[in-house]
Amino acid sequence: MIVVLKPAPTAEMIQRVVQRVEGLGLKAHVIVGTERTVVAAVGNERNGAQQELESCDEVEKVLPILAPYKIASRETRTEPTVVKTGPLTLGGGHIGVIAGPCSVEDEAQILLAAEQVKAAGATGLRGGAFKPRTSPYSFHGLKDKGLELLALAREKTGLAVVTEVMTPQHVELVAEYADVLQIGARNMQNYHLLWAVGEVRKPVLLKRGPSATIEEFLLAAEYILDQGNTQVILCERGIRTFESHTRFTLPLATVPYLKERTHLPVVVDPSHGTGIASLVPAMSAASVAAGCDGLIIEVHPDPSHAMSDGAQTLTPAAFEATMATCRLVANALGKTM
Repeated sequence: MIVVLKPAPTAEMIQRVVQRVEGLGLKAHVIVGTERTVVAAVGNERNGAQQELESCDEVEKVLPILAPYKIASRETRTEPTVVKTGPLTLGGGHIGVIAGPCSVEDEAQILLAAEQVKAAGATGLRGGAFKPRTSPYSFHGLKDKGLELLALAREKTGLAVVTEVMTPQHVELVAEYADVLQIGARNMQNYHLLWAVGEVRKPVLLKRGPSATIEEFLLAAEYILDQGNTQVILCERGIRTFESHTRFTLPLATVPYLKERTHLPVVVDPSHGTGIASLVPAMSAASVAAGCDGLIIEVHPDPSHAMSDGAQTLTPAAFEATMATCRLVANALGKTM
């Protein structure tokens, strides 16, 4: 249920409503907007709960939430959520760009990559310290050392660090180094991991699973939101279809569809979405045209010698050209990059 408070409620009024919601065995999520304050009451509702809340002096009205994803829904919050950490801003008319190599390989590589993507206009640095790979014999990242190198790159360039966390046991460690915790596509429905990052007060970039429906995607986000972490970023990175001309199929209709149904910022990953470097520039521009709030793009100083995902990785020069094209599209839409 959405409990709409009367105009200009005091902190004491809000707290009384929260206590009443929790007394009904529901979780209370306070959402302060520019015009109204509401309390999202989620959980198993008992008979008469709506009427009981409507009887509170502080409450103007109580509305049911029809979407299964309660907190992520625009029914709960009509204003778009803007996620900001350091120089990286996603939403609010600004398109943030996160770029860097698939994997952190060594100090020289990640520092050079960070300098190059920053020079082209990126404000976030991506790079895997812990790498989930299909084959057990592939490079699985530098792990703790990789996190240290990402922190060093942030110190040198000021870029916000975005890196993947794979297990609940690693959340605390990765949160020490990262500005944004990434949940990879393979872990989209790893509910223990979603609960764990939900307890951390740092932004979480949640990638859509390759076979997940939009409803499943948003319900995965709901696990994080339900733990009290409101800084969730949705990432479309392509889905598995019968097509074989690209690594995945990148469905850009997802972007406006999500913008209609959720207040959360939406990022697109055209690198994984296509798996082909030559397609990334066009799909990046198309993502901006579709209304995304950000891009996450793989860039390596020397893609031909990358230890992972070289085929879908842009050179620094190609990334710079891609940024120039995307800025033109963004400007045409009245947005900034």
